[in-house]
Amino acid sequence: MVSREAIHTLLYPNSIAVIGASRNPKKIGFQIVYNLVKDGYRGRIYPINPYANEIMGFKAYPSIKEVPDEIDLAVISIPADKVEKAVKDSIDKGVKALVVIASGFSEVGNIDMERAIVDIVDSAGVALLGPNVVGVLNTTHSMNLSFCPSLPYKGRITMITQSGALAIGLVGWTWANRIGLSKMVSIGNMAQIGFEEMLEYLEGDDDTDTILLYMESVKDGRRFVDVARRVSMYKPIVAIKAGRSVRGAKAAMSHTGSLAGDVKLYDVAFREAGVIPAYGLEDGFDKALALHLQRPMKGGNIVVVTNGGGAGVLASDFAEENGLPLKDLPSDLMNSVRRVISPFGSPRNPIDLTGNAYKDDYIEVLEKVLTHPWVDGVVAIYVHAAITDPLEVADGIVSVANKYPDKPLTMAMIGGREVAIANAWLRDNGIPVYPSPRRAISAMSALYQYGKFLNRQLPRK
Repeated sequence: MVSREAIHTLLYPNSIAVIGASRNPKKIGFQIVYNLVKDGYRGRIYPINPYANEIMGFKAYPSIKEVPDEIDLAVISIPADKVEKAVKDSIDKGVKALVVIASGFSEVGNIDMERAIVDIVDSAGVALLGPNVVGVLNTTHSMNLSFCPSLPYKGRITMITQSGALAIGLVGWTWANRIGLSKMVSIGNMAQIGFEEMLEYLEGDDDTDTILLYMESVKDGRRFVDVARRVSMYKPIVAIKAGRSVRGAKAAMSHTGSLAGDVKLYDVAFREAGVIPAYGLEDGFDKALALHLQRPMKGGNIVVVTNGGGAGVLASDFAEENGLPLKDLPSDLMNSVRRVISPFGSPRNPIDLTGNAYKDDYIEVLEKVLTHPWVDGVVAIYVHAAITDPLEVADGIVSVANKYPDKPLTMAMIGGREVAIANAWLRDNGIPVYPSPRRAISAMSALYQYGKFLNRQLPRK
């Protein structure tokens, strides 16, 4: 079993050898060296190329064994049939971790070639990521050890993905949506390090407080459940399970050599382990963002506050679909709300403030809702109207939400450019905000599911 120290070296190396480094900008071996430099990696870099004396200003070596200094990690980007020798040379050099970018292993049927590499690293106690990966991105270490275009937007969510291509595409998406990642790790074929090993490491990682998984399969289902249940007690885990359809399962097999498995078994395993299921990338990031920014719900009573009646009706439908049906407000809360809203509004659930609602209307109603003991969570919805400034409304909502952090709040803001600016400001100020009621409700359902899991873990009196 790979040690925590070896995985730490994989994620936080002080020196990196790039086996297969290239002077050709079209080669992955060039891109890896370029990205390390461009994105600010502060450790030592050693390009390995027998046909070059220098790459990007760094002295190149014909073999990793000829580097005079100690090396923590080697990343291998050469043809599959040459990887085994590179692995042996790296271990002889004393590296503690390996990242094998190269493909052409179990995902195309070359299982024995992959197994031989695993046997070598296991006997040496060296961590192996891959093969068939994009690499490792660590924003807290300023390390873009990959051929992704840049580091993600910096934050405290760590994503572990079996799909390297998704990692490449999602980097830009994190910037566009201001969803901050601590790390993004591509695990590919999981020849040695898989979800189980990464979760065990992240349990004690000070730079991670929420975990997002894109998975096609796991290596050891029982171990995954045991590890995930333990980690979920302290750090919420969201899992996007791909390969849910027959065709999707076949695609997973050709993608990473994975057997996707029975989806129903995964659903049961997730419930047992406290893992929050997500249905697609958007839903996965939505839920991870909510779990990162808000506390879990302590019960199942949510209130929707909106300035648009239609948006409230949609929210009611989505809440029921997500297992959080809206309930009638207690009479005292309803009467309290009725006294402060427009005569044309509704004090029921959803609470409709009407399109004439300003910042102070949201503040006054949210104060009454969030201070009521019956309420466990709030979904606030704003539909951009000409008479209101979205950023001003956002400021009012943050001012109230910060006073009552024990009651989670998610938000939907519907509109154009001005709303997009307000959305970015809200996320920077701790409010998970989405462009539609459906997504705000789905995010709240994750907080509800996680709260239920934590409640089940409490000792019986």
